[in-house]
Amino acid sequence: MTPTSDAPAVHRDHIVIKGARENNLRDLSLRIPKEKIVVFTGVSGSGKSSVVFDTVAVESQRQLNETFTWFIRNRLPKYERPDADVIDHLAPAIVVDQKPIGGNSRSTVGTMTDIYSVIRVLFSRCGEPSAGDSSVYSFNDPQGMCPECDGLGRVVRVDLDKFLDTTKSLDDGAILFPPFATGTYPWQLVAESGLFDPGKPLRDYTREEWDLFLYGKGFRVPRLNHTGSMGHNAYEGLVERFERLYIKRDLSALSERSRQAAAGVVSERTCPECVGARLNAKALASRIGGRNIADLCALEVGDLIGALAGIGDPVGRPIAAAAVERLRRLEAIGLSYLSLDRQTSTLSGGEAQRLKVVRHLGSSLTGMTYIFDEPSTGMHPRDIGRLNDLLRQLRDKGNTVLVVEHDPDVIEVADHVIDMGPGAGTRGGEAVFQGTVEQLRASATLTGRCLRRSAPVKADFREPSGWLTVTGAALHNLKDVTARFPAGVLTAVTGVAGSGKSTLVSRVFTAAHPEAIVVDQSAIGTSRRSSPATYIGIMDPLRRLFAKATGADPGLFSHNSKGACPDCDGNGVIFTDLAFMDPVTTLCQACHGTRYRPEVLRHRLRGRSIVDVLALTAEEALDFFPEKTLHTRIRTLNEVGLTYLTLGQPLSSLSGGERQRIKLADQLHRTGQIYVLDEPTTGLHMADVDTLVALLDRLVDAGNTVIVIEHDLDVIRRADWIIDLGPGGGEHGGRVVFEGTPARLLESPDSITAAHLRKAVPSAGG
Repeated sequence: MTPTSDAPAVHRDHIVIKGARENNLRDLSLRIPKEKIVVFTGVSGSGKSSVVFDTVAVESQRQLNETFTWFIRNRLPKYERPDADVIDHLAPAIVVDQKPIGGNSRSTVGTMTDIYSVIRVLFSRCGEPSAGDSSVYSFNDPQGMCPECDGLGRVVRVDLDKFLDTTKSLDDGAILFPPFATGTYPWQLVAESGLFDPGKPLRDYTREEWDLFLYGKGFRVPRLNHTGSMGHNAYEGLVERFERLYIKRDLSALSERSRQAAAGVVSERTCPECVGARLNAKALASRIGGRNIADLCALEVGDLIGALAGIGDPVGRPIAAAAVERLRRLEAIGLSYLSLDRQTSTLSGGEAQRLKVVRHLGSSLTGMTYIFDEPSTGMHPRDIGRLNDLLRQLRDKGNTVLVVEHDPDVIEVADHVIDMGPGAGTRGGEAVFQGTVEQLRASATLTGRCLRRSAPVKADFREPSGWLTVTGAALHNLKDVTARFPAGVLTAVTGVAGSGKSTLVSRVFTAAHPEAIVVDQSAIGTSRRSSPATYIGIMDPLRRLFAKATGADPGLFSHNSKGACPDCDGNGVIFTDLAFMDPVTTLCQACHGTRYRPEVLRHRLRGRSIVDVLALTAEEALDFFPEKTLHTRIRTLNEVGLTYLTLGQPLSSLSGGERQRIKLADQLHRTGQIYVLDEPTTGLHMADVDTLVALLDRLVDAGNTVIVIEHDLDVIRRADWIIDLGPGGGEHGGRVVFEGTPARLLESPDSITAAHLRKAVPSAGG
């Protein structure tokens, strides 16, 4: 990474990369122009993220961190030097990725954008009567939060009728909540405490026993430990323990199974003390222009701008103006329908992505490198124009904008395009094209061919085998919606971001049809120890197959168990923290990266060791395994287009599009089902979308009902049925604008989706 001070001056106008080998990159050398919008294209897994994030972004952040003192650096994330010969002429990088913005119930649009902080300062200066400093107006501060709900705006309480069967004793299974059921540690803590008769029905408990059973705490009780000797444990009543573990913590930290189990034994309602406002009475008594802080934060952004603009107090006017300036940025990217009290966990993918982008718009920094990971994710075609305006603004301030993207409308705004490929995985890792959008469109690359094509809407539509109807839906912004979902066909639910698509399908429809198989946008575990083989559930039968063929212990064929190399603990690499230097990852010299003990490799199945088998691609593995269980599940990887992935590849090395498809593959071995897919084209190249739609067609032809929430026009035009919500987002949405076939959608005068579809298909003058 030594700076090349004698490099030609023209190179200083470019980020220079030589010999990059991160992930699947093949000694890649690139010159990326600065102060331009540079879009990286290519199929999912072709190496785009390896260039932009794992090479440019990591090295930029690593070198920037080196400028700080070690006291500060020890508190910052540590980055390993990317595998490349030269990465030169970098600028500080700001990364806007696709990671969820957080599901914490205390996070709102106002807190995430810091606009709520400005509003709090405004009330601390101008509120009448004043409640005190700005922290008194915070529902996340003990001084300001409602004491009844702890600032959440709602109270969640254990429903004892669902939690306990009082006709039974502890020994007979009186506790109905599975994590606390008979034999578990919480059960033992109560049943073996000596405080209760475990054979006595709960309904026969005295009032003192009942209170102690549910709410007791603050003392220790004797209990036999695992060695058989007597110990003492802190006693905690069942309700006290449940509230601590499942209510008074961030639910995102719980597993999906734990969240579902907890949801089955609680009831939730608006807090009777603050009526959902989150704040205590003192904070809510303070008003400006007749409104308290909760009233203002409940207004839509567009209305809030008007309310703040009318403040004439000389002290409050500049504070209100600062808030209005930030609110106008939300308005500029089409989020004027949001309110500051909206929980971030309820935002759609497109809304969340735009909120992350808008945080950087007020910056006057120049000479920076802004890096975006598919910023169009979750955006309706209408909103992409606004996104492009934001990208241009950042560039025009003198910044370099690097974008990993598949959407043709975003590609169009590029000053320079770098197309990665030609394929994915080991078949990618090369720059197959560099130039302008016009040159890309005329090129022979897969991306160029996809940009040139134009196809009409579907001509022949499947007939429904029945109808699945939702009536009177009024959750969130839905306005007494009735919608008919045809069975046995492919339905696309469309509409602008915030129009109510996810609420209607993922919340209301799935609640009415809990048997539906849902493939959403939630993250999957991406540790180095997880792989396609573990995710689709073939490792256990694979180990048993090896054990049967060799007579060895099945645990020997797991690098997470008995078979793990002792030197690297089954990681295949050694991670070395060098304290005052960058961390270093080296190949384990004991197992040479195989992860296994040497003796494990002597055991063979059809001439291959477990390492050989895990090195097979999904395509190769299909021929290797005739066993039905393995063959069926491996086939699903091939059906979703992941033919090139090896069975043992760490999930942490997969791209976003690959992770989305592997989630889908995990569910494809079922038939005769209702499938609900939330934006399945996320992270997919235009060619990958063709593969996806072909797969959805096969699912439908096999007798399944498939419902997709989608913005991609290629999916929409090839669906059998469209349900379009809108016309706008937030309070301006929540209605069914159109129901029918894509051909009929083209004729709809009220649908925003229809207007963009007409531009995209040739038969409609596109």
